[in-house]
Amino acid sequence: MSRGRPEPVQVVKQRRDAALRALVDGVPYIRFMGIEFDRRGDELTAVMPFNEKLIGNPLLPALHGGATSAFLEVTSIITLSWAMLWDEMESGELSLETFEAGSLPRLPKTIDFTVDYLRSGLPRDAYARALVTRSGRRYASVRAEAWQDNRARAFAQATGHFLMPRRDG
Repeated sequence: MSRGRPEPVQVVKQRRDAALRALVDGVPYIRFMGIEFDRRGDELTAVMPFNEKLIGNPLLPALHGGATSAFLEVTSIITLSWAMLWDEMESGELSLETFEAGSLPRLPKTIDFTVDYLRSGLPRDAYARALVTRSGRRYASVRAEAWQDNRARAFAQATGHFLMPRRDG
């Protein structure tokens, strides 16, 4: 059995970047919050750059709990969608043109989302990563954590359960 010639690395990177851009650009709220995603291979890190509008208590000042929760939920949904698309994206089944046209599968829907606020979010950039702990055809479970200066000192963590979109085909 002979293998075909591997795709050039630039083509693979373009396809991955286009897929991530299509996922993120498909949700206007992500832009409103200013959330960005840093991709390294199959791993995503969400970044929420500091903005005054994210402050909930100006006396401390501390990040608003709703902004923190939204940040973790967006991170979970995009990471879950990324994992859902990975095999099709890597095989080339979903092409660069598909992503640029914006024709991606629907995003998972939140069933429930529980956030543990471990400490106050300081007025600085925040980072988050999510881990898909279970993913099936109909249901998925995801854990996420957010930190600021030191990854070992998370300021919030969350667990979410999601209804997976139908994948007819």
